[in-house]
Amino acid sequence: MDNRFWSTYTDWRCGGRAGTKAVAGHRPGVVIAEPAGTTDHTDPHTGTTARWEYATWTSPEHRSSVPATEVIASWNADTPAGTWLQVELGGRYSDGSATPWFVMGRWAAGDMDIRRTSVDGQGDGRASIWTDTFSVDDAASGLRLDAYRLRLTLYRRPGSGLTPTVWRLGAMASDVPDRFGVPASEPGLARELIVPRYSQNTHVGRYPEYDNGGEAWCSPTSSQMIIEYWGRKPSADDLAWVNPDFDDPQVCHAARHTYDHQYEGCGNWPFNAAYAATYRDMNAVVTRLSSLTDLETLIAAGIPAITSQSFLKEELTGAGYGTAGHLMTVIGFTADGDVIANDPASTSNEAVRRVYRRAEWEKIWLRTKRYNATGKVVSGTGGVCYLYWPTHPTPDQSRALAAVGVH
Repeated sequence: MDNRFWSTYTDWRCGGRAGTKAVAGHRPGVVIAEPAGTTDHTDPHTGTTARWEYATWTSPEHRSSVPATEVIASWNADTPAGTWLQVELGGRYSDGSATPWFVMGRWAAGDMDIRRTSVDGQGDGRASIWTDTFSVDDAASGLRLDAYRLRLTLYRRPGSGLTPTVWRLGAMASDVPDRFGVPASEPGLARELIVPRYSQNTHVGRYPEYDNGGEAWCSPTSSQMIIEYWGRKPSADDLAWVNPDFDDPQVCHAARHTYDHQYEGCGNWPFNAAYAATYRDMNAVVTRLSSLTDLETLIAAGIPAITSQSFLKEELTGAGYGTAGHLMTVIGFTADGDVIANDPASTSNEAVRRVYRRAEWEKIWLRTKRYNATGKVVSGTGGVCYLYWPTHPTPDQSRALAAVGVH
């Protein structure tokens, strides 16, 4: 895995700028200075066409230390009402040819100006965009992405003087070998973090426009647990739109604000990270880790993680269900090295805390291939996780993040 994130004042002063500028201060970022132009944009989910001023920032080319089969971008930003942003990726293949610019997401914290969306149907015959992931079509061919740039386009209503502010932009590039299993790592830590517990299943049938609660809300429910672990939460005004008869309205809020209108779900990985970073002084990235030892390093420093995995019911003892894709939070390890997880696929908030066998859990998280219930070979996530942490971490937390390649 190779992570590269731009987040410092020096970072924002590098690269190519058309109408943007770097801003210093408590949290350096990039903003619109003078618009580079205007454009009409038709929202594919509402049919509404509106005119927008725009400006761009393009990163320097990053040559990945890992020639990659996959790249996942993530960003942290503030988008006041009347603004939004687009993230694109353009790269260079191992044979020297170039990709087109691929849209990795059109995003706003709210949903009144545009509908937050991924963009389907993108490919050049060599690689494709699958919702939030750039993926080489035929990894067995040996083709890889050697280098890439990211391009930000910031939009605002003409004449408004408003601007998005982007504090962090980057990507995780990886080439994880095909594997149905991994060797079990040796236990190295016994510690449990105290993380709020929320069940996704108590929300079944709520807000069909945001994918109907329940099983579909594992990602925002996990995100909300970690956000609140760090002492952040939505305000009463933020939650005023939620039916007052619903318990845990912040989970409904998280679902609405992570919902991808193209994917028609709340499981877009970068959108969850971007949502977490809308809270005061929070950083968030999508990355991959290589083993439970990496997770132990983070837990030891007080940093929980949200992990993505898929499995048959019989592959994870005590889960009581199988899934084609599910997010849960890792909050610690027992004295025997087993995984303590806040699993939102639970009947109640009280039932969310689970203990899963180390070797089973590590396998279902790190593998890239698995057999589904019909015996067909399908994909696994290969160690994908979300990491959320404060913009001013402790020295131990900084060291732990650096140890897993996040700066």
